[in-house]
Amino acid sequence: MGSSGSGGSDGSGGSDSPGGGSGSGSGSSAVTCATSGLLFCDDFESAALGPATSTKWTTDIQSGALTIDTTHAQGTRALHVHTDGNGRALIRVTSFAPPGNSFYGRARVWATAFPTAPNYAHFTMVEAAAASGTGGVVRPIGGQFIPKADVADAGRSLWGVGSDGGATGDWTNWKTAAPAEAGRWLCMEWQMRAADSTVNVWIDSIARPELSVSKTSHGGTNVDFVFPTFTQIFFGWWLYQAGPTPASFDLWFDDLALGTSRIGC
Repeated sequence: MGSSGSGGSDGSGGSDSPGGGSGSGSGSSAVTCATSGLLFCDDFESAALGPATSTKWTTDIQSGALTIDTTHAQGTRALHVHTDGNGRALIRVTSFAPPGNSFYGRARVWATAFPTAPNYAHFTMVEAAAASGTGGVVRPIGGQFIPKADVADAGRSLWGVGSDGGATGDWTNWKTAAPAEAGRWLCMEWQMRAADSTVNVWIDSIARPELSVSKTSHGGTNVDFVFPTFTQIFFGWWLYQAGPTPASFDLWFDDLALGTSRIGC
C-alpha cells in the first residue's frame, strides 16, 4: 500500500441517480456482450435477482455480500457489491489467458462513498493476477485515501494504478489530479500492455495519462516493473485497512468486458 503521487487539478463530473443511464459517451463504438471476440463479458442481464451466481465466474466474500439487483447502468440489472469494514466481495474470472499477456477492460461503476479514514486506506476494484503464489498482481483500478496533513491538495481518496507481490513491491501510484468520485456512474477503462508493462486508464472515455505506469515509470521500488503471467482477474471491492470511514461500502458494477482492443463506453 505504498505510494507516490503528484499534484494536479481536480476532475469534475455531473451526477445522476443509480437507476439511470451511464451518462458517459465514447470516442469509439462501445462494445456490448453481443460483440464477438471478447475475452470475457457480463452485463448481468441473464442473471436471476438475488444472490450472485454464474458459470462465468466464482465469488470471494468476507464480511460482505454479492447480489444482482435492479439498480443499473444499462439494461435492467447489475452486480451489487456490499462490504462491512475491511471486508471484500469479489467476482473472480479464472482460466483467464489474454493473448500476449495483454488486454483491455471496461467496467461501469457506481460507489456510494470512498474511504475518508484511516490515513492511506487502500482499496482495489479490479485486479489481474498470476496463478496463486507465482508472480504477483496488477491493480489497474483502485486507489487510496491520502490525508491532507501529508499532501496539501489531497484529503480525499485518489485513483491510482498499483501492484503487489513482484520485484517492485507493494505500491499505489495515486495522483491528486485524479480524485475518486462517488455518487455517480463512472465508465472505467484500462489497457494492460505486456511489451513494456504499461497500464493506461480512461475515465468516462477521457484518457488519464497521469495514471499511466510502465516498466520504468511506476510507484514502487526502483527496479523494472514487469507484468506477471495473468491467469485470473477480479472485479469488486477490497479494502485492506480495519476501522474505515464509512463503516460499510456499497457499489454497483455493470457492463464488464475484457478484450484485445479498446472496449469503449
